[in-house]
Amino acid sequence: MALALTACSGAADSRPPGSTGTQAAPAPTPTWAAVTGTPRVIPTVRKFTPADGRGWRPSKGARIVVPAGEKSTLADEAQLMAQDLGGLPVVWGDKTVRPGDIELKLTGTQGTSRPDDAAARSTADEAYTLTARGTRLTLTAPTDAGIFYGTRTVRQAVHTAGGLPEGTIKDRPDRPQRGMSLDNARKPFSANWIEARIKELSDLKLNQLQLHFSDDQGFRIESDTHPEIVSPDHLTKDQVRHLIKVAQSRHVSLIPELDSPGHLGAVLDHYPDLVLRNAEGRTVKGAIDISNPKSARLVDSLLREYAALFTNPKGADAYWHLGGDEYQALMASNPESSYPQLAQAAQQKYGSGATIEDLATGWLNDREKTVKAAGKNRIEAWNDGFFSDGKVTADKDRTVAYWTGKEIGKRDPSAFLHEGRNVLNVNDEYLYYVLGEPNDFTYPTGERIYRSWSPSVLRDTAPVAVPQKQTTPDRIPGGRFAIWADQSQAQTAQQIAAGIRLPLAALAQKTWNPGTPTMSWQNFKALADRM
Repeated sequence: MALALTACSGAADSRPPGSTGTQAAPAPTPTWAAVTGTPRVIPTVRKFTPADGRGWRPSKGARIVVPAGEKSTLADEAQLMAQDLGGLPVVWGDKTVRPGDIELKLTGTQGTSRPDDAAARSTADEAYTLTARGTRLTLTAPTDAGIFYGTRTVRQAVHTAGGLPEGTIKDRPDRPQRGMSLDNARKPFSANWIEARIKELSDLKLNQLQLHFSDDQGFRIESDTHPEIVSPDHLTKDQVRHLIKVAQSRHVSLIPELDSPGHLGAVLDHYPDLVLRNAEGRTVKGAIDISNPKSARLVDSLLREYAALFTNPKGADAYWHLGGDEYQALMASNPESSYPQLAQAAQQKYGSGATIEDLATGWLNDREKTVKAAGKNRIEAWNDGFFSDGKVTADKDRTVAYWTGKEIGKRDPSAFLHEGRNVLNVNDEYLYYVLGEPNDFTYPTGERIYRSWSPSVLRDTAPVAVPQKQTTPDRIPGGRFAIWADQSQAQTAQQIAAGIRLPLAALAQKTWNPGTPTMSWQNFKALADRM
């Protein structure tokens, strides 16, 4: 983005309240037309207190001052901000903050106790304060994640209004989990395309990207343990490592999803003896036979391999998505008669009266143990991988990724909340971008999300019917917009990028700033288009 730097004239005290460093000679005071109105950014800031003054604009001679120094956790945030603002110089250490400068400061001890580039554990980690006063701009936050989001606000405000108005922004997200899920199994996406989406997500203050890299149609990441299963068009491990590095630098968590016990067709093409068969001996595409001990050994070996690939900063939360959806054995009208070997295995393992649902629940529990042993601690699965009233219960700490209640027998999200489970919103009524629009899906629009979706609208179009205390951010942590490649050739990667732009902006707004937006959809869209 090209920036016009304003001129300097006059003089002013070079030490605003709270600045660091020794007294320096008076520096020229930049002059510019006042920045007026509220900050023009997406998502809108939670609180802005205006003050009298000209605000702040990037000007000739302006610098980014980082008192914590070049070795601090703020180094990459400062350098990215400098790049975003047309190449402003960065100065490190105990320096005087001059007129026109931006100062980046961590507050308290929380920021120094966290690993660099760690994903936020709570919305408090992502809070920041921006103050434009006396031609200077001060950005403070408890963590480098908060500093990063403050730099996104500055970047957008400069682009849309030339700068920030005089006053103070106090901002933080409503929901801690905000992001996108990408089906790069059925449709391969290039590393460059995925990297561009990571940057788009982070500029909107979205902080998660889930990669569904294995399905019936493809397995899209290089494998050392099972190279035979990998599709010709795939990401190398070095490409994945680069994407992880880019994502972590922008405080985006990459969440791997290796779906099982269904959606394993690309793997099972090379292991036909592990494919599930019904009572008539017919194979079931994509479903693994969970009564066969070899099945667990195969899937666990893959889980361990990719858990080692998808690294996390030491001490940070480490996400893993187990899948668990649409296991064909459980979609039969009478699973026990259709798949007698599964029914027998369930009773052998869990006792008389155990069902195939118990066997499937135990399968996911065992896979969760595998990834936890590999260092993952934030585990989730699709809602149709959870069952009620069985002999086996899904691990209590597993988050329910709620995507649909349209399939027969699927439980209402209120049931999960009443059980004390956390429920992530992936409502297919609003948040499913399904290529080709099969099965009555239509491409979601930003306007519809903006006008009528919220994190508590977990199923269909109405908020979930539970007490308000069960819909708080610690129980419904947020939402993800999901791209599914059911008809992979229906759109190009470029068309998808264009189609998801406004829905992602709307999702960012509704997960960051609670309540009804004050900006009309027309004005919101115009702002998003300008950005």
